[in-house]
Amino acid sequence: MKILNGIVLLIVYALLLLIVRFMYLFLDYISTPSLVTILSIVAGLVVMGMYVANSASKKAVNTIEKYTDRLNALMATTRDIREIPHSDILLENIMQSALKITEADAGSIMLVEGNRLVFKVAKGGGIANLTGLSIPRSAGIAGWAAENGSNVRLDNAKDDSRFDPEIDKMTGYETKSLLCVPLKIKAGTIGTLELINKQNGGFTQEDEELLSYFADQAAIAIARTQFMEDQRNYEIHLTDILVDTMDTHIHEKVGHSKRVAKYSLTIANGLNMSEDEKRTLYRACLLHDIGFLKIKLKDVTSKEQYKAHSQLGYEMLRLINFYADIAPIVLHHHERYEGNGYPNELAGNAIPVESRIIAIAEAFDAMTSKDSYKYVGKMLDTTEHSNAAGFHYAIEELKKNAGTQFDPNLVDIFVNSIDESLLEEN
Repeated sequence: MKILNGIVLLIVYALLLLIVRFMYLFLDYISTPSLVTILSIVAGLVVMGMYVANSASKKAVNTIEKYTDRLNALMATTRDIREIPHSDILLENIMQSALKITEADAGSIMLVEGNRLVFKVAKGGGIANLTGLSIPRSAGIAGWAAENGSNVRLDNAKDDSRFDPEIDKMTGYETKSLLCVPLKIKAGTIGTLELINKQNGGFTQEDEELLSYFADQAAIAIARTQFMEDQRNYEIHLTDILVDTMDTHIHEKVGHSKRVAKYSLTIANGLNMSEDEKRTLYRACLLHDIGFLKIKLKDVTSKEQYKAHSQLGYEMLRLINFYADIAPIVLHHHERYEGNGYPNELAGNAIPVESRIIAIAEAFDAMTSKDSYKYVGKMLDTTEHSNAAGFHYAIEELKKNAGTQFDPNLVDIFVNSIDESLLEEN
């Protein structure tokens, strides 16, 4: 635009030069008043032309810059929503971003569930109480957009035959201008993104283009997050099934995995582990003895056969994508701090910290639960202890073996954090 403005000015100056030259040739034939009038008109036209050209270029530049700012903000928002793993947070962010992009007063995200459209998020204008409400998939403008996979942009929604006034009656909020775009992926339309009542006038073609692009990216993020949540849900249920199976398979270890997880999180809190690290540790605790599912304990005649469970558990878990990260933790949970453990005789910090934590938690549970048994360097004393006696006995045993069997720093954290009340909950 600056180059164009310069060209316009060059042309104006060139024309002005030609006019002056022409008048100079015929100066003797033009009266002074006429000459002044002509020069005034020419000067006025030149100034007016320059002003118009400059104003037009400034307006164009401002429009381009504003659009660029909106586009940059849209791109940044699109990048951010791709990293949100939880659907409720994701939908909230999409809604807030859409309202900001279009300067709308209110809006909603509806997702397809069977033959219904469900309000997952509703913001602004007193329509928040719509969240959770469902309507027939083909109802209203949102239903039409979902069914046809097309945008709808209206300056006066009430004049459109597709408009359903029932929602306005329910909320007491009057819909005027409206922009609705479908949320589409390759498999089809998964919902709609609807904005209501632009704050300064009606929705523009520019608003529609930006929102359409944003909706395409949002739909991909929503589908991805739903897939991840389905996977997490599948993992949670599968883990529960495996833990229940272990409890059934080994009656003496009923509840052992969950207690180990509880004690391990006590250490994790003392280490100020992140939430992601705690989740990984918790999952590893629940499945640390899964290798026993491949061992018939009644046929075990040696420690070597018993010790195989950590390797067997590793082999079972490493082949499953969402368990692969905990497989090494399961493999090494019987390593000893001084290096005489199994299966690889790792020592010190070469042992994963999660495995070192589980070793302490498992030994503690073995010594405080009368129905539990484990090899912790030797077969445990089968003498039954009360929980209180077992607690103090176990603490002393952990201290005694700190630096040899167990990580001394982790033992310190555990014995200073554990409370007898945790045993009473078993």
